[in-house]
Amino acid sequence: MAKEINIPQHITGLTDTEVLQSRKEFGTNEQVHKSQYKWYNAIFDILKEPMLLLLIAVTIIYFVLGENSEGYFMLAAIIAVSSISFFQDSRSRKAIEALEKLTEPLSTVYRNGLAVEIPTKEIVVHDLVIAEEGATINADGEIVHSNDFSVNESNLTGEAYSVFKSEKNENKAVFSGTLVASGLAVFRVTAIGNHTKMGQLGTSILDAKEEPTPLQLQIENFVKGMAVIGIVVFLLVWGVYFYKTRDILNSLLKGLTLAMSILPEEIPVAFTTFMALGSWRLMKEGIIIKKIRTVETLGSATVICTDKTGTITENKMVLQSVYAFGTNQLFDENNWNQPEAQKVIDIAMWASEPVPFDPMEITLHSVYEQTTKIDQRRAYAFVHEYPLEGKPPMMTHVFADAQGKRIIAAKGGAETILKVSALTEPERATIQNTITKLASQGYRVLGVAKSNFQLDTFPDDQQDLPFEFLGLVVFYDPPKANIQQVFEQFYEAGIQVKVITGDNSPTTQSIAKSAGITNTDQFMEGEAIMKLDEKQLIHSIHHNVLFTRMFPEAKLAVINALKKDEQLVAMIGDGVNDGPALKAAHIGIAMGKKGTEIAKSAADIILVDDDLSKMVVAVAAGRRIYTNIKKAVQYIVSIHIPIILTVSLPLFLGWIYPDIFTPVHVIFLEIIMGPMCSIVYENEPAEKNSMSQPPRQLGSTFLSLKEMGLSIIQGLAITAGVLFIYQFSIRTGGSENSTRTMVFTTLVLSNIMLSLVNRSFYYSVFTSLKNKNNMMVFMNSLTLLLLAIIIYVPLVADFFKVVPLNFNAVLVCIATSGLAVLWLEIYKWFKRSSTKNK
Repeated sequence: MAKEINIPQHITGLTDTEVLQSRKEFGTNEQVHKSQYKWYNAIFDILKEPMLLLLIAVTIIYFVLGENSEGYFMLAAIIAVSSISFFQDSRSRKAIEALEKLTEPLSTVYRNGLAVEIPTKEIVVHDLVIAEEGATINADGEIVHSNDFSVNESNLTGEAYSVFKSEKNENKAVFSGTLVASGLAVFRVTAIGNHTKMGQLGTSILDAKEEPTPLQLQIENFVKGMAVIGIVVFLLVWGVYFYKTRDILNSLLKGLTLAMSILPEEIPVAFTTFMALGSWRLMKEGIIIKKIRTVETLGSATVICTDKTGTITENKMVLQSVYAFGTNQLFDENNWNQPEAQKVIDIAMWASEPVPFDPMEITLHSVYEQTTKIDQRRAYAFVHEYPLEGKPPMMTHVFADAQGKRIIAAKGGAETILKVSALTEPERATIQNTITKLASQGYRVLGVAKSNFQLDTFPDDQQDLPFEFLGLVVFYDPPKANIQQVFEQFYEAGIQVKVITGDNSPTTQSIAKSAGITNTDQFMEGEAIMKLDEKQLIHSIHHNVLFTRMFPEAKLAVINALKKDEQLVAMIGDGVNDGPALKAAHIGIAMGKKGTEIAKSAADIILVDDDLSKMVVAVAAGRRIYTNIKKAVQYIVSIHIPIILTVSLPLFLGWIYPDIFTPVHVIFLEIIMGPMCSIVYENEPAEKNSMSQPPRQLGSTFLSLKEMGLSIIQGLAITAGVLFIYQFSIRTGGSENSTRTMVFTTLVLSNIMLSLVNRSFYYSVFTSLKNKNNMMVFMNSLTLLLLAIIIYVPLVADFFKVVPLNFNAVLVCIATSGLAVLWLEIYKWFKRSSTKNK
């Protein structure tokens, strides 16, 4: 993609032929990566899963016992379970690969006379790479042109400060993996891939594993707990059955049947599937999730801290007006050709970078071209510069022509330019009144000054130069069209909004009010924040929404204070100065179009179209995913309980038919439960009240005691229904096969009803049915079809040791299943009633 950027004419890039030749000779710009995905490795990993190992053990026992039909069925089950796991793994992997491809960094190179953006891996040796402020340098090279260029090389040296580099001195080497702190440079690539200095340090960082999240740890501990219970009960059942029958293999088969019914292997699979597919769905919405673990925290944000420029506003930076101090006049666009206005515009342009990349500086160069009679930029050379510094910052550039005539131009925060200029107190008061009036209208105001310094040796600090105040350049950056609605939705979702910006307070207040942000009367500035202790800072962040004149350290202090206050913080930014705060926040969000590479690198999420409304989509998706994971786990807990107790209680209680379920029945239930948990519930749409609920508290338990208790009660209620059917069949003269059929049918029907009822723990099942979920319809329809085949197809019925049920028996099973599951609707009705009465 061609990119507009001003490059000195003497710099030329490679041609397409030269690029191909270089790539053939030196290779691609890729370092050694982790081992490539192999499908057979995925199968081996699946076969290591406990459930598959149990199935294999049961299959072997069946063949040893000579029960070949059951053995072949278990082989088929192994293939089915493996296929389902492989399908889920494949979907998750493809979603992650798509995300990785989208987050692949781009670099700007100069080729065929044009500046173009290319994937970083396509950089070749001898390429001319353009590195702007906020970008990551992605190859080693030597600078051939630079403006006010400095690099943070802490990744290599460990030193946090920035190093200034230029083609005019010996310090002109740049290295892959370092960050551009200021300015712009064009460098010629000397090394790529493993041959860079960073590449030679080794690839151990590529193999570093991420720490598990709290949610992952909670799920892992839950599964481990269930596994321990499974082992204990397995040994107990094996021992009791062996004591009664003295048949070691059948006893082992009984124990393994129970072990399969206890092990909740669906839960870790569901977690991975939900995270990966959730990220993939968000990617299609223009929201790139760099780490899928971020998805689980999206819906939990309690505070959103947002930058102003480019986030709340359009970042267009239109020059609105020019104030000339000499005549105390404010000139609009129609009068910029007036001499006094022209003088301010000229000096503001000279104080900008010769190759501009900041929106305001690009505008100043453009206005200069439109208003000047003689363009003198080629007649003057850049001889000295003072980089952007101070609080608020200012910058000074020194140019000279062939005769030695100088232009010394400065611009920056209006307060700072006033401080360094020679003005009387009444003059300062007049200018300050103008600044305040303009800022209160939402305008961005920069001061402009010039100096007539004639000595050959320049002072170390630009503030020591004698400056003459010339005037102000006034920019307007309007709020985005949809921004009010966005903030309304944040507030409705119980999320606080804080504005953290480097702009002045009156401008920020005006823009914030027009954007619909509440409580904008009070504000705090960065300097004041840094003077507060921890307790005072936490107190101040509760009472202030606007934080102005912020610099990186102040932004970071606010984010850390919010975290110490146990808030889950999302930080939105796009500039170099936002990097530390983005990194420190629980959720860092960068802009895709106008965001710097430093911001994108530090962030967890990238909004492709710079549209803040996508954060509403992301929060809603995060809440949907988290809620659906909970529903899936609660479903698994509830349905496992009756399977476990139906397998074990008849044995422990000495009932007449202790072998009511064999491994083939349990594995059928497992096959229908797995997809229901990880695929069907992942596809479940958000409930209509999800964005009107407050965020969950940081560190809250995944499943509360109340939620877990409800799931256990559901499981026990289904167990009561199933065991009632067991005894009902026996009391009415039912044989072992007919009893098994009714028990099995009741459990399968209860599973279907449970999957529907658990779609919401607040709204009724009839309301939930209005939410479209084709996977739910398909899976439950398939389950009913398979149940009918098992019961009514003689060959299959013989294998499962069941018999056809008459109409009355089916009605009894349906009624019992309904009573065992649908009682939850009464609980939900009371819950809705109590909520309405509050």
